[in-house]
Amino acid sequence: MNIQIFGTNKSQDTKKAERFFKERRIQFHFRDLNIKGISKGELENIKRVFDVDELIDKDGKQYKKRNLEFILHNVEEELLEDPLLFKTPIVRNGSKVTVGYEPDIWQEWIDSE
Repeated sequence: MNIQIFGTNKSQDTKKAERFFKERRIQFHFRDLNIKGISKGELENIKRVFDVDELIDKDGKQYKKRNLEFILHNVEEELLEDPLLFKTPIVRNGSKVTVGYEPDIWQEWIDSE
């Protein structure tokens, strides 16, 4: 397994995702979106599974702070410019990806190993 967790230290769902893998003694790489965003190539890989509109957190503080609900915008450009707009956590296992807290899917990944 090659688990990557993209999120923020303040996100409760990100913390739950980290705890899920720690409890099962599965190593993962954590990327704090406050420090480093998601590259265009990584976003392309995620978009193979999810539509870009499913990745932006329209209920989040950052979305409202930037008034994006009132402005026409390119979602992909906004996500690359401001990684705090992503729904978190984004968990990758190779080509498999989840957005949000999805322990049932992660358990399926573990069981299939």
